[in-house]
Amino acid sequence: MAFGKKDHLIGLDIGSGSIKAAEIVETKHGGTLKNFGMIDIAHGAIEEGTINNPETVAESLQQLFKSSGFNENNVAVSIGGYSVIVKKIVVQTMAEEQLQETIHFEAEQYIPFDISDVNLDFQILGESESNPNQMNVFLVAAKKEMLDDYINLMNLAGLNPCIIDVESFALQNSFEASYDAQNQDVALIDIGASKTSLNILKNAASVFMRDVSLGCGQINQKIMSLIECSFEEAEQLKYGNTPDKLSPDDLKGIVSSVVADWCTEIRRALDFFYSTYPDDQIKRIILSGGGANIAEFRKLLATEASTEVEIINPFQNFHIENKKLDDAFIKQVAPQAAICMGLAMRKVGDK
Repeated sequence: MAFGKKDHLIGLDIGSGSIKAAEIVETKHGGTLKNFGMIDIAHGAIEEGTINNPETVAESLQQLFKSSGFNENNVAVSIGGYSVIVKKIVVQTMAEEQLQETIHFEAEQYIPFDISDVNLDFQILGESESNPNQMNVFLVAAKKEMLDDYINLMNLAGLNPCIIDVESFALQNSFEASYDAQNQDVALIDIGASKTSLNILKNAASVFMRDVSLGCGQINQKIMSLIECSFEEAEQLKYGNTPDKLSPDDLKGIVSSVVADWCTEIRRALDFFYSTYPDDQIKRIILSGGGANIAEFRKLLATEASTEVEIINPFQNFHIENKKLDDAFIKQVAPQAAICMGLAMRKVGDK
């Protein structure tokens, strides 16, 4: 893994609950985490990847960069949700240049949007397992409107978007930098504020992806339906900070109900994977995002999926230079930092 001095990027994970940023540079110690920061954003400013209030989010970005001491303005940012389609397809074997010319025709049968409304990209994975005259291709389609919104947001915040990646790919990048994924099936599950994404890797190659509209914000919504309060007040109640307003038993009941729903949806996705690959067995589930810190969720998921469940540590193979990033803080934010760390490994000029 090589990081140039002038071509490195700030990795920027813009979620619906918070923004996370990381900067990785090459030093005599190797890959080094120079800086990391995160900031909460106003509820509703971003919902399921849609930027509802760009001015507010841009202000939060500027505040994050100033308070955390980021000096670069070249960034790699990620997108996800229902405006992004990632699909593994099979096409006739051809040169990459030829596929570039025909990808729109190939994509039309797989993309549920008007093909003129999306930007397309692809990656050739190699020969098809079932037919030597065909090849597997990863097709990525993102709505132009969404891409424009993110580019405009970066410009509004005074940042230069050099790379726009897909969240699941950024997470996979982060995982591969920290773990050995060869010869085993691994499920990467990211539980954010409003969305959960699943990416199953088979011998370090992604074979199955799914996004569902479930996340930590559901806990807030259930609190709000039980007692009259704002989303921001529910966020405080969620952490048990005011037991006089919400009893520990009520909070436990809400969390149990929400994580049970998460496990049901994840189990359905895993069952679909097993129907496609009946001889395979997922050996590890690696959790990221804010939901990864919920112990009850990890325990229930391990039981439901009959496999080992652990929290990702995207920092473990990096030297940490910044003295402000102490061990306790790093451990606390590790699951939420996975996507921005994956983005921070990208370089200017990457495809």
